[in-house]
Amino acid sequence: MNAELGLRERKKQRTRQQIADAAWRLFAERGFDQVPISQIAAEAEVSEATVFNYFETKEDLVFHRMEAFEDELLDAIRDRAPGESIVQAFGGFVLKPRGFLARDDPAASEGMRTVARVMNSPTLQAREREILERYTEALAGLIAQERGADAADVEPWVAANALIGLHRALIAFTHRQALAGMDNRRIARNLRAQGKRALAALEHGLG
Repeated sequence: MNAELGLRERKKQRTRQQIADAAWRLFAERGFDQVPISQIAAEAEVSEATVFNYFETKEDLVFHRMEAFEDELLDAIRDRAPGESIVQAFGGFVLKPRGFLARDDPAASEGMRTVARVMNSPTLQAREREILERYTEALAGLIAQERGADAADVEPWVAANALIGLHRALIAFTHRQALAGMDNRRIARNLRAQGKRALAALEHGLG
């Protein structure tokens, strides 16, 4: 029975990945807003109903990995080293290169440009704002808990909004640099420099 359940779960994971890969190929080629679910289903060789069985919305085909990012971010702050501030832990996490940006070969640089082009969609940008708002709420709750503050207190929300705002600005900065044709090595270097300056401003007060 356990072997059968394991096989079934692996098959489900393969189908999910197959759908996500098919969707990304089409988004990269035509843009997010120009690709209907019916074309994604045809590309993945599944029914439209199957697509929605695995992804609740079309936007989830792009953002389905973001939930893990949220958990990892909160863990990085919760499990930071003794004496390390929340700002330092946050910075160490968000400035770590990931995905295409973790590589500097030509294919990865082109992949980063593709991500930036796909994300230049009002629909995806609206969904991204919703996700970042959720991050802000979760981070504010964690900060309030650490400080022994009430969840409705202003200070944890101010801190969380500043940190997630910095993260959002770095995402936008990365996309602008990619669309300008910069390779990943330069983007990563510029991103780190911009991020460190912004983090220092938050760490020491905005004056």
